[in-house]
Amino acid sequence: MSAYRAFEATGVHQLRLVERELVDPEPGHVRLRVEACGVCHSDVLAVEGLRPDPSRPVVPGHEIVGVIDAVGAGVTAWRPGDRVGVGFLNGHCWECEPCRRGAFVNCLNQEQTGTTVDGGYAEVTYARASGLVRIPDGMPAVEAAPLLCAGLTTLTALQQAPTRVGALVAVQGIGGLGHLALQYARSLGHRVAAIARGQEKEKLARELGAHEYIDSTDTDPGVALADLGGASLIVATASSGTSMNPLVRGLAPGGSLVVVGAAPDPLTVATADLIFGTRRIVGSLTGSSIQNEDNLVFSLAHDIRPATETMPFTHAMDAYERMLSGKARFRVVLDMAA
Repeated sequence: MSAYRAFEATGVHQLRLVERELVDPEPGHVRLRVEACGVCHSDVLAVEGLRPDPSRPVVPGHEIVGVIDAVGAGVTAWRPGDRVGVGFLNGHCWECEPCRRGAFVNCLNQEQTGTTVDGGYAEVTYARASGLVRIPDGMPAVEAAPLLCAGLTTLTALQQAPTRVGALVAVQGIGGLGHLALQYARSLGHRVAAIARGQEKEKLARELGAHEYIDSTDTDPGVALADLGGASLIVATASSGTSMNPLVRGLAPGGSLVVVGAAPDPLTVATADLIFGTRRIVGSLTGSSIQNEDNLVFSLAHDIRPATETMPFTHAMDAYERMLSGKARFRVVLDMAA
């Protein structure tokens, strides 16, 4: 095999199937044959031209599972045949100040898979060795792929503040992120409240691990959480700043609102709601490659699984459109074997 197929994003809302020459991986990098790639909302950065130079072709996709078939010079911890994953962060540099302090997520020289470097809408992709994640035996590629981004994002968010076992933890939104956050929160031993719009979602929320359900169309979620004793931590996954505004009032003293849903509108908060009760609002991006390995091991041990819809690699644009429609339940995955 001297060439491989890939979908390139250029301009706005365009994906083009092309053939690329197979090359050796650069020093410190590996080449892998893609088995599956999740389709995430963050793929809009590439496909909708939300980059400094949208005319430069890039292959989207950052929830990648594959098998290494070549390693570059200087790579010693990985070898051909290893089954690995690549998430949104394509590997830290080890040299900048955040890396030297162990804050690998904040590396100043880290590429973003599928946005600043090529991702997994392809038969073959390349990645920095420091960004690789070992896939546990027994975990199918289609299940592992969404956990590399949506899974890691929500598990990391739940760990942003010390929260005792049995404490009330709330998850706002039951979508691609929220349906995993509920499973993680229950497995961590918390009392879990789900916040969503409409009573029809209550059954699913409880099946995913929620002890309590709050319909935000029927009641103020902040007041409802306060009536339950206040949440030690709330993970906000909805892509709406306005919908997050009432949540701060539902925090217990010392509680944290952790924002993972990127929204076009701002989140506003009354200063008194933060001061009285010493509450805080924080953002959470994702985690490092080794944290992602921990995430996969934890998910396998507790039978945490994403709900997926699969499509063949050749239907990448259809898969992207399905994700964008908001009708997918809950993660769309490109399956190279389909």
